[in-house]
Amino acid sequence: MISAARRVALVVLLFFQFATCQYLYPNQTDVESKFPRLIDVTTEELETGLEGGLFTSVDLVNAFTARILEVNSTLNVVTELNPDALSIAAELDAERANGTTRGPLHGMPILIKGNIGTADKMSTTAGSFALLGATVPRDSGIAAKLRAAGVIILGKTNLSQWANFRSNNSTNGWSAYGGQTYGAYYPQQDPSGSSSGSGVASSIGLALASLGSETSGSILSPSEVNNIVGIKPTVGLTSRALVIPISEHQDTVGPMARTVRDAAYLLQAIAGKDPDDNYTLAQPFEDPPDYVGALNYSSLRGKRIGIPRNVITEEEGDAPVLAAFETAIQTVRRAGATIVDNVNITAYALDQYLNGNASLIVLEADFVSDLPENYLSKLVTNPHNVHNLADVSNFTHSFPPEDYPDRDTGVWDEALALGFNNSSPQFWAAYQNNLEVAGRQGILGLLTNYSLDALILPTDFSPGLPALVGTPVVTVPMGFYPANTTVVRNRRGSLVEIGPNIPFGLSFIGPAWSEASLIGYAYAFEQRTMVRNQVQPYLVPNVELNEIISKRKIVSRF
Repeated sequence: MISAARRVALVVLLFFQFATCQYLYPNQTDVESKFPRLIDVTTEELETGLEGGLFTSVDLVNAFTARILEVNSTLNVVTELNPDALSIAAELDAERANGTTRGPLHGMPILIKGNIGTADKMSTTAGSFALLGATVPRDSGIAAKLRAAGVIILGKTNLSQWANFRSNNSTNGWSAYGGQTYGAYYPQQDPSGSSSGSGVASSIGLALASLGSETSGSILSPSEVNNIVGIKPTVGLTSRALVIPISEHQDTVGPMARTVRDAAYLLQAIAGKDPDDNYTLAQPFEDPPDYVGALNYSSLRGKRIGIPRNVITEEEGDAPVLAAFETAIQTVRRAGATIVDNVNITAYALDQYLNGNASLIVLEADFVSDLPENYLSKLVTNPHNVHNLADVSNFTHSFPPEDYPDRDTGVWDEALALGFNNSSPQFWAAYQNNLEVAGRQGILGLLTNYSLDALILPTDFSPGLPALVGTPVVTVPMGFYPANTTVVRNRRGSLVEIGPNIPFGLSFIGPAWSEASLIGYAYAFEQRTMVRNQVQPYLVPNVELNEIISKRKIVSRF
C-alpha cells in the first residue's frame, strides 16, 4: 500500500513533470509538427533543421540510435553501433556553429554495410566470426569520403554472410555474426540480399540513408523489397579499396535511400577517384557529374526507352509485378518518353544468361584472388589467421556459430575446386563471354543498335546482365503485392518471399557512367507516382526527434 506521504510526493512529481512539459511545450501537437518524421525525413529537411538550430547532429544520433534499439531485437538490422558517433556529432555541431560545413550531408547519420572497412572501434566482418577482431590499416576509400563530407558513420548493418557468396542453401539476410535480418513490410519478410540490413534500415528510418554493395543484385534487390531507391553505380565510380570483395570486375558500392534525391546526395559524396582502387582511375571525368543537379521532373521528355521483353522470365507470383510494370510503362510514356518495345537480346545471349556458367566462373576465380590480395593481406591484425579462402573455409567448418554444415560452403567448395584464379587463360575466356553476352549481344548492343537512352525492367529481372559488364542501374519503388496475396516462403520455410504488401521496384538501366541520366529518369518517375507512400511497414519505430529534444531540454534546464 502507498502511504499518504508517498501519494502526495507522487502527485507533486507528476504535476511538476506535466508543468515542465507544458512550460517548455505548451502545445505538444505544434511542437511535433515542427520536426520531420524520421521514417520520411530527407537530406534537405535535416539540413534546414540543423541550419536553423531546431535540432543538432547530437540529437540526430540520439534519435536514430534509439530507433535502432527499439526494433533491432526483432529485425536484426544493425550489427555495430559506432561508440564514437556522439563525439563525432558534437565536433560537427561545433564546426557548424563556427560557420563551417563540409557539404550538404554535414552532421547527418548514415549506416554502412558490414563489409565496408573502417579504421575505428567498429568491426568489419562480412557477417563472419573469421574476421571478428581483424583491423584495417586505414579507412576504406568509401568511409574516408563519407567522413570528408561530414557524414556521421552511425553503425554497420547486417548482410547476407560474405555478401551471399558462401552457401548454396543459406537465406537472404543471415550471417553468423548478425543473425537473421527481416524486412518490415510483413512478419518474417525476406529482406533480400546481400545488403539486407541497409535496405531495412533505410526503409524504416534508422538513419538518413545507408550504403550497400553489389556484385549482382545486392543493392537493387533489397532496395526493391524494402520500398526504397537503390543506385548500383558503374564499376569504378565508387572505390572498393578495403571493402571485403567478391569480384573486382563486378563489385561496386552505392546508396540505398528513401528518395531519389537523397540517393543522389549520397552518391555525390562517395563517387570519385581513389588511387587505392585503380578501376576508379578509368573514370572519364576529372570530377563526378552533378547528380543532384540531374533531378529534373522533365528528364524523360524526348528520351527513347527500350524494353527487352525476353529477359522477363515469368514465374508463379509475378502477375502483380508485371501488371504494375505495364502501368509504369504508361507513366514513362506520358512523361514524354518514346517507348521502344520488344528490343530483345540475342538467342545466344539469352541462353548463356539463363543456362551458362561463365558468370559464376568469373566470380569464383575473382574471389579466390581478390579476397587475399585486396583484403586479407592488408589487415593489421588478423586474430584467426585467415589468409586465403581455404583458411576462411577451414575456420567456418570448425567454428560452430558459423552454422556449418546446416548452411553449407558450396560456393567456396566450387571456387576452390576450380583450380585457377583470375590470372589464368580459362578465366579470361569466361570473362570475355560475359562481355559478349551482356555487351554486344545484350544490353549494350540494344542501347546502341536502337539508339536508346535507357532500358526499363521490373527490378527482379534487372541486375544480372548489367552485373556482367559493370554498368549502372537505378531502382525506384513501383508497387506492392495486394493485401490478399498468398504467402510464399523460401526453401527453408523461414522467410516470406511473397506476401501481402511486400514491395517491388522498377529499374532504369544505362551504359557505363550514365548515372546522372538514370537518376533523372528515376526522379521523373518517382515524382509522378510517389509509390513509396502508398503502403506503410507493419513495424515502425516510435521514437521521434521531439522526444529526444524534450528530454535534452528538461535535463539542461534542471
